[in-house]
Amino acid sequence: MKTLVVAIGGVTNGGKTTLAEKLRNMLPKCNVIFQDDFFKPEYEVETDERGFKLYDELDALYMDDLVKSVRDWIECPASSVTVTPEPQNTCDNPQNTDDVYILIVEGFLLYNYAPLNELWNKRFFLTLPYEECKRRRSTRVYQPADMPGYFDGHVWPMYLKYKSELEENAIDIVYLDGTKPQEELLSYVYSDIIQELKKLREGNQQVTA
Repeated sequence: MKTLVVAIGGVTNGGKTTLAEKLRNMLPKCNVIFQDDFFKPEYEVETDERGFKLYDELDALYMDDLVKSVRDWIECPASSVTVTPEPQNTCDNPQNTDDVYILIVEGFLLYNYAPLNELWNKRFFLTLPYEECKRRRSTRVYQPADMPGYFDGHVWPMYLKYKSELEENAIDIVYLDGTKPQEELLSYVYSDIIQELKKLREGNQQVTA
C-alpha cells in the first residue's frame, strides 16, 4: 500500500478549500484534512494591544494534533479514505492505482512547522496580490468577525512573514497564481498529482519485478 500526501497552502481566500474539495471528487481513494478544523477556541487565542485576535499565527492552532491526524492517516489510510468510484477525468487517470491512497491537507500555515514538513510528498502554495486578497476577504463572514483594520494590521503582515520564511528556506513548493481561473488551477494541480501517482505505480512495478 502506497500513500501520497499533498499539501495545498497559501494566502487567505486564495481558493485553497475549493481546490482541495474538487480534487477530492476527482481523485481515486482521496481524503482531505482541513487545517481550520484545528483552530483553538476563541478564548485560547491571544489578543494583542489593538484588540486583534492573533488567528494567523501557529500558536492559534493545535498543530501537534494536526500532525498526529496526518500521521494516523499515513499509518492506516484505508480506514478513513473517501472512495471515489469513478474519477471525473477518466481519460487522464492512470491505470491500476488501487493500491495508492491520497491525502490532501489544506490550510494557510502548512509549511512553517517542521514536523509537518517531514510528511509532504507534494507542496502547492496559492498566492494573491494585496488588493485582490483584501477584496475577497471583505466578502467573507468570519466568526468572530474581522475588526476594522484587521486585514492590514494582522492578516496580510502575517501572510508576508510566513511566505518570506518559505522563500528563505527554499522549500520545494509549487507556487500557484490564485487570480487564474479555478478550472485552470484545478487542471494543473490534478495533472501534477496524476504524474506522482504514475511514479508511485512504476515504483511498485519495479519492486515487484
